[in-house]
Amino acid sequence: MQRTRRYSAVVALLALCYAPAGLAQQDESTARQQLDAIGQEIKSVAERLTSTGQARESAERELREVETELAATHQRLDTLQAERRQLNDETTQLLEHRGRLESERASQYAALGQQLSALYRLGPTPQLKLLLNQGNPAELDRMQAYMNRLTEARNRRLSDIARLDTALADTQSALSERQDRLDLLAEELEDQSALLAQRTTDRRGVVSNLDDRYGSEEERLADLNQSREEAESVLRNIQAEMAKLAEPTPTTHIVSTRGDLPWPVQGSISSDFHYRDGVHYNGIVIQASAGTPVTAVHSGRVVFADWMRGFGNLLIIDHGDQIMTLHAHLQQFSARPGQQVNRGDEIGRVGDSGGQSRAALYFEVRRGGEPINPQRWIARR
Repeated sequence: MQRTRRYSAVVALLALCYAPAGLAQQDESTARQQLDAIGQEIKSVAERLTSTGQARESAERELREVETELAATHQRLDTLQAERRQLNDETTQLLEHRGRLESERASQYAALGQQLSALYRLGPTPQLKLLLNQGNPAELDRMQAYMNRLTEARNRRLSDIARLDTALADTQSALSERQDRLDLLAEELEDQSALLAQRTTDRRGVVSNLDDRYGSEEERLADLNQSREEAESVLRNIQAEMAKLAEPTPTTHIVSTRGDLPWPVQGSISSDFHYRDGVHYNGIVIQASAGTPVTAVHSGRVVFADWMRGFGNLLIIDHGDQIMTLHAHLQQFSARPGQQVNRGDEIGRVGDSGGQSRAALYFEVRRGGEPINPQRWIARR
């Protein structure tokens, strides 16, 4: 009964996620705020869904905490590095712009010098000389017009030089601001890198403590299978509640792409579907380096992105037509609950969360809540 009450909350939240009319009638800003709020609500319910109602052991709670902190640190490092790359690009563009401004200013100074030289050769009172030396009124008018144009050109040059001086000062100020920000970023990156190293060491100790609990490999596998069974119960209930929605998830026509879906990450398969020597038998395990981007195989909406026992950092995408894809043991998330994703969008990074011994992506495809062979959906290589 308690579990039923817990899952009933999902119905209202998922109905909000997939009610197109409500969002479509609002402006973009309001719709985005509502979607953000929905994502936060889904995350809150997801946290409750991951609880099995039993007291978790201290080491497992600690594993969740340290791996969640690791994911947050990885994401912060990515954000800082992306900002640094952007600032470096902007700095390069500003330096190039400054070079063009300085070159243009030099040209303006040279042209102004030629104009001033021409005026100097006419003497201190060129208008009076023209009046005294020219007997032909038409010639006098022509020379006066020339003098007027020369004066106007000189004034334009002076105005252009003043504008360029202002632009150069603004550019230099922008360069200084970016350099100051880069200096701060370098310090924060150093701090976050040290924090990442510490979290990694902490995780290694937690995993070691978890392994020390088992007297044999059989005990370890039995515990992992128990974690898997608890996670399976959660996943089945999520699917069941989604199936009850008055407004079903809009189709993304994923069924028509069966056998032609891209791989979520490039790598070799180390565990096949229904390979029974471990706990990952409802999907496939793809070996890849830690930090490798994981991408969505098809368009859909993220309905879960959180740590779950047996899976570590788990992200689930609902593609409509009762098809969901699961991506487990992620190092970090690149998408959040409630977010719409398209084929090829980055949704996370390969990791070893969940107490895994090496980095890999665990990938599942489910239809109506039941796991099906992912290798029949992704393209052959």
